Amino acid sequence: MTIKKSELYSSLWASCDELRGGMDASQYKDYVLVMLFIKYVSDKYAGQPFAPVIIPEGASFKDMVALKGKASIGDDINKKIIAPLAEKNKLASMPDFNDPEKLGSGKDMVERLSNLIAIFENKALDFSKNRADGDDILGDAYEYLMRHFATESGKSKGQFYTPSEVSHVMSRIIGIGEANTSGDTTVYDPTCGSGSLLLKVADAAKTPVSLYGQEKDAATSALARMNMILHNNPTAVIERENTLSTPKFMNEGSLKIFDFVVANPPFSDKRWSTGVNTEQDPHQRFIYGVPPDKNGDYAYLLHIIRSLKNRGKGACILPHGVLFRGNAEAVIRENIVRKGLIKGIIGLPANLFYGTGIPACIIVIDKENAEHRKGIFMIDAGKGFVKDGNKNRLRERDIHKIVDVFNKQMDIDGYSRMVAFNEIEKNEFNLNIPRYIDSSEAEDLQDIAAHLLGDIPKADIEALHSYWAVCPALKSALFAPAKRCADYLSLQVAKDEIKTRIYQHPEFTSYMNNMRQVFQLWEQRSTADLKALQAGYHPKEIIRTLSEALLTAYADKALIDQYAVYQHLMSYWFEVMQDDAYLIAADGWQATIDRILEEKKNKDGNVTKTIDKGWACDLIPKSLVIKHYFSEQQQAIDALNAELETVQSQKTELEEEHGGEEGFFAELDRINKGSITARLKEIKGDAEAKPEQEILKQYLHLLDSEADNKKAVKVMENQLDVDLLDFYPTLTEEQIKQLVVDDKWMARIDQDVHSEMDRISQHLTQRIKALAERYEIPLSQQTEKVAELEQTVTAHLEKMGFVWH
Repeated sequence: MTIKKSELYSSLWASCDELRGGMDASQYKDYVLVMLFIKYVSDKYAGQPFAPVIIPEGASFKDMVALKGKASIGDDINKKIIAPLAEKNKLASMPDFNDPEKLGSGKDMVERLSNLIAIFENKALDFSKNRADGDDILGDAYEYLMRHFATESGKSKGQFYTPSEVSHVMSRIIGIGEANTSGDTTVYDPTCGSGSLLLKVADAAKTPVSLYGQEKDAATSALARMNMILHNNPTAVIERENTLSTPKFMNEGSLKIFDFVVANPPFSDKRWSTGVNTEQDPHQRFIYGVPPDKNGDYAYLLHIIRSLKNRGKGACILPHGVLFRGNAEAVIRENIVRKGLIKGIIGLPANLFYGTGIPACIIVIDKENAEHRKGIFMIDAGKGFVKDGNKNRLRERDIHKIVDVFNKQMDIDGYSRMVAFNEIEKNEFNLNIPRYIDSSEAEDLQDIAAHLLGDIPKADIEALHSYWAVCPALKSALFAPAKRCADYLSLQVAKDEIKTRIYQHPEFTSYMNNMRQVFQLWEQRSTADLKALQAGYHPKEIIRTLSEALLTAYADKALIDQYAVYQHLMSYWFEVMQDDAYLIAADGWQATIDRILEEKKNKDGNVTKTIDKGWACDLIPKSLVIKHYFSEQQQAIDALNAELETVQSQKTELEEEHGGEEGFFAELDRINKGSITARLKEIKGDAEAKPEQEILKQYLHLLDSEADNKKAVKVMENQLDVDLLDFYPTLTEEQIKQLVVDDKWMARIDQDVHSEMDRISQHLTQRIKALAERYEIPLSQQTEKVAELEQTVTAHLEKMGFVWH
C-alpha cells in the first residue's frame, strides 16, 4: 500500500507522542529524527555495496526491531546501532538512547523505546517503495517535523530551523537557478543549523552542486548531516565549530571562497567576538569596519562577503536594525554600499522566525559588476503573509511575487523600486525601507462638502480607475455629473440595483467571459497533461508546470491578481491534490480500496480488538462515483431523508406546542414510544381526554414513521455501499481519469478561481454602495428629519400630559 504524504507526516508526528512530556521539543526532536534517519538509510542502503551511506552489519533498523522489549534496549541501541553507524558515516553528537532523565528508567524506558520503534515498523513506512524517484518525500517529511519542532521549542531553541518559505525565496533570488552549475559549483552556509536553507539552494540549481556547511551546536550539526543524506546529498560536507572564531573551510591558510553563500545567523549575537581577533584578523573580514562587541549582525555579513568569489553571490537574513543603526554599524553599512556589494534588500513580515518575533530582512550580496552598480533594489514584503498558529508564514503567492519582482527588478508602487545611490547618500546611507517605499494604505478621506450638500466626490470614483479602464461605459451608466459642482457625481441607480447594473452591463459581462476563456484554455491544456501522467512521474514537476502556466495565463490581466489565482491552485495542491498525485505516481491510475480499521487498546497499550469501520478510496471519493453512476439510488435516498426531516420537524412542532407545564406531554417522564403507549392506556375511555389522545396518537404515528424511514434509509445506504464496492474494481483507466481530473481536481480549481472573479465584482459593488450611503443624506435633509422627529416626539409627550420646553 502506498502511503500518502499527509499520512506519512501524521505517522511520524505520532512518534513524538511517545516522547512528549519527558523532555522539551528541542530535545526529543533528536530522537525522532535519528529514528527516521536509521529507518530510511536501512531501507535504502542496507546490503548495497559502495552505497554513500554505510550500514554496518548488525546496525540496521531490522536489528533495532530485535531489541524491542529487552531490558537493555537503551544501551543496546547506543552500542549496537548508533555507535557503528556514527563511526562509519562520521556522525557526531548522536542522542543518548539510554538517558533515564529523558526516557525514563527500567520498564518505562523499555516501553517507550519499544513503542517508538513499533511506529517506524508500519509497513506503509517502507521508504524503499514509497519514495517517488526524484521527489524528496522523506526530505519533505523531515521539513514537516522540523517546522513542528521549531514551533514547540520556544523562543530560544527554534533557531535550528529556517522557515522553508524564506529558504525558497533566498534560493531563487541569488541566481543559482539561472547559472550554469556543475559539481564544481560550491554553496556554503556558515551557520547552517539543520541544513534546510542549504538544501533549498541545492534544489534550485539545475545540476547537483557541492554543499558546505558549518554549525557550532553539536547536536544540530549532526541533524544537518542526516538531513543531507535524507535529501540525497550524502557527499555534503558539514563541519562543527564556531564559524567566526574557528572557520573550518580553509584553502592554504586563507578562507575558502565559494560561488554562493547563504545564511540565517543568530540575530544580534552578543558573544560573536569571543575568540575573534578583530584588529589582526587573519582572514581580513573587517576591512569595512568592526561591528560592535555586543552585536554580531554585521560580523556574519562581513564573513559572507569575504567568503564569496569575485563573482560570487549571497543572501543573508538579518534583523531590520542593520539597515539603520548608527555608530560602528553605520560606518560598515556606508562602506559596503559604496563598494556596490549590496544588490538588493527585501523586508519581510514580523514574526516569521522561530527564535524571535522581530521583523527581519534579506540582504542580497552580489560581487559581479559591483563596481558598476548604480543603486539598490528594495522590496517591502512586510504585509504579504498568513497567520499560522502563533507565527506568521509566507504564502506561495508571497514567495512567488517576491522572487518575480526581485529577479525582474520590477518597480511596483508601494512595494518595490530601484533606489539610486545618490538618494541613499542624501539619507546618510540609512537603508530603512520605509524611507524609500511608502507601503501604507491611502486614507479613506471624508468629504465635508459632500456631507453638507450631497453627491459623491469625483475623486473617490476616479480612484476606481482600474475598473473604468476595463469598463469605460459602466461609469457613465452608474454616475452623472452633479448639478451643483463638476467635482462631484450623482448616482443614477438605486442602491439595491448597483450590483445588478454592474453584473448585467455588457462591458462587465464581456470582461467576465474573457476571464472565463482564460481559465478554460488553461484547463484544457492542463487536463490533457494530467491525463497523460503515468506511474513514476514526478509530482513536484507537474505542479510546477501547472502553476507556472496558470500564473502566466493571468499575467497582465486587468483587475485580477495573478498571484491570488496562483494561490488558489497551490492551496488545493497541499490540501488534496498532492496526496492524489503521489498515489498516481506510485500506483498509476488505480481505484484502490482500503479498509478503515479502528484498533481498541487496553490501558497497557496492547490492541484488544480491531473494528472494521468500512472502506474508502482516497483517490476517488464515493460521492464522485455516486454522482456519475448511482445518481438514481442517491436521489431515492435523498427523497427518503427529506421525508424523514419533515417527520422530525412535525415532531418538534408538537413537542413545542404541547410541551409546557399545561401541555399534553407534561404527564410523561420521557417523550418516547413506551411512555406514550402507557399514557394512552391510562386515559383510554376518558371522554375529556380525547384531545390529548389525538395528539399522543399523532405523535406515536410520527415516531413510527420516523423509525420506518430511518430503517429504509439505512437499508438503501447499505445496498448502495455494496453496489459501490462491487463497482470500483470495474472502473477503467479512462473513467478514473475523468473522475479524478475533471470531476475532482478541475471542478474544485474552477470553483476557487471563480471566487476570485466574484471578489472583483463584489469589491466594486461594495465600494460604490459605501460611498452612496456615506453621502446619501446631506446635512440639510438630516436637519429637516431631526426637526420632524422632534415635532413627533413633542406631540406624543403632550398627549401624555408632558409639556416639552
